[in-house]
Amino acid sequence: MMYDIPELEMTADVTSQEHAYQRLRHAILVGAIPTGVTLTMRGLADKLDIGLTPIREALRRLSSEAAIQMQDNRRMLVPTMTAGRFDDLIATRIALETHAAKRALPYVSNILIDDLRAIDAQMDAALTADDYDALTVLNQAFHSQLYCANPNQTSMSLVESVWLQLGPFQREVITALETFYVVDRHKEILTALKTRDETALAAAIQHDIEDGVGSAGKDAIASRSKAKMA
Repeated sequence: MMYDIPELEMTADVTSQEHAYQRLRHAILVGAIPTGVTLTMRGLADKLDIGLTPIREALRRLSSEAAIQMQDNRRMLVPTMTAGRFDDLIATRIALETHAAKRALPYVSNILIDDLRAIDAQMDAALTADDYDALTVLNQAFHSQLYCANPNQTSMSLVESVWLQLGPFQREVITALETFYVVDRHKEILTALKTRDETALAAAIQHDIEDGVGSAGKDAIASRSKAKMA
């Protein structure tokens, strides 16, 4: 199966090893590398036009983050999604992100709310244009900016780990979001932030996850199971 690795702008002081890691990590986050795709160090080195040593270290780090699986034949793959793993990742996302949002709420300013509203408008435009890479990046920016309003936050690394594991599968089902995502939960998040309503904020975050990739993902897994049984 063919795949592309999007370009990722990096500063001049970033090492080739870090560049390889960040670029591959970004590709997995946005779902540019589909689940089940077998990867080789030589193939990745050719795609990134970089040596094998930075690729080897990048893959080691991504393996430790559960973003890829090492196989016995020295090949790697982006794991396919099972129903049980998906349910656990969604439940973990809800627990982490409702916690992070509530902890951030006391630090949310009107300026931040305006910034989040602008990101949400960009997401609407990306969805209309079927620009799924942009939609994924903007969605993560929306949530991370909110959670990082808390200057004492310690959960973003955990949140990002879950995003990384969901990224490739989320890309597979994201085209179904228009069907499932009838209510724009980001608008509800913005309203809860404006009114400083912690309960409404947590509910909106939970519904955003459940009604978005949660519903679409469950439907995709169910459809795949029926296809295998046919």
